[in-house]
Amino acid sequence: MSHPLRIVPDPADPRLTRRVTGVDEAGRPVETAVTVERGLTLYLNAQEIVTMMTIGDYPEYLAIGYLLNQNMLHPDDVVTQVEYDEDLEVVVVRTERETDFEDKLRKRTQTSGCAQGTAFGDLMEALDEIVLPQATLRTSWLYRLTHAINTTPSLYLEAGAIHGCVLAREDQPLVYMEDVGRHNAVDKIAGWMFREGENGVDKIFYTTGRLTSEMVIKTVRMGIPILVSRSGFTAWGVELARRTGLTLIGRARGKRFVALAGEERIVFDQDLAYVGEESAKSRRKGAGGDD
Repeated sequence: MSHPLRIVPDPADPRLTRRVTGVDEAGRPVETAVTVERGLTLYLNAQEIVTMMTIGDYPEYLAIGYLLNQNMLHPDDVVTQVEYDEDLEVVVVRTERETDFEDKLRKRTQTSGCAQGTAFGDLMEALDEIVLPQATLRTSWLYRLTHAINTTPSLYLEAGAIHGCVLAREDQPLVYMEDVGRHNAVDKIAGWMFREGENGVDKIFYTTGRLTSEMVIKTVRMGIPILVSRSGFTAWGVELARRTGLTLIGRARGKRFVALAGEERIVFDQDLAYVGEESAKSRRKGAGGDD
């Protein structure tokens, strides 16, 4: 089956994995692929913002998406240039609007996200002003979508130690990003949406990671009304989803899922007798628990 994916994982990219040798539980020599992570320092105009650990693909999307989701870049801002220096591992985002985030940087707090995710003091400022669109999620779309995602070649299947996020419309995946931290994968998609002029009105967001408060906040800030994960929930993630009107679906594996917010958007049109359980070869991150 073909899917209109505009960006797909490239597990064959030699920059993203490395072969290493070791021994297994019986002391036998083994060789395996491991995911490569590298630092990326982000500047907004003249201000150094953060150094992130990332697999290093799509640094421009990651930089813009990070700034958007931290409320440092606004949806109506004009980005005049994005410069990436692979040797220096630096990306610089330049805008028409003058920016100065020294005070905001002093207020940053560590979050529950992988790879040292950070949230800033006013990250939730605009949440109450966002009205998510009315939308429908048919369960037939959900099952076809998760099957398409689980059968797409990925870096996770090649080397593991990575999270994936997918932007979809109905049952069609559009953009599939991976990274060592799930928030990096989210930010890459946010940056892609900004650069391509895509909005979240008719979109579904899928993640392999936990449905934490920051995952909910980022999805709402992208204007996407439906968030789906194969993993589990945090209490604050559920509370924020209910407060903002986000449809929140977790533990979506095989024919099973649980919706803890926004369930009024769901249309149960799929006969479960025709939905199979998830096969072992299709399992992604989170198959063994609420990762």
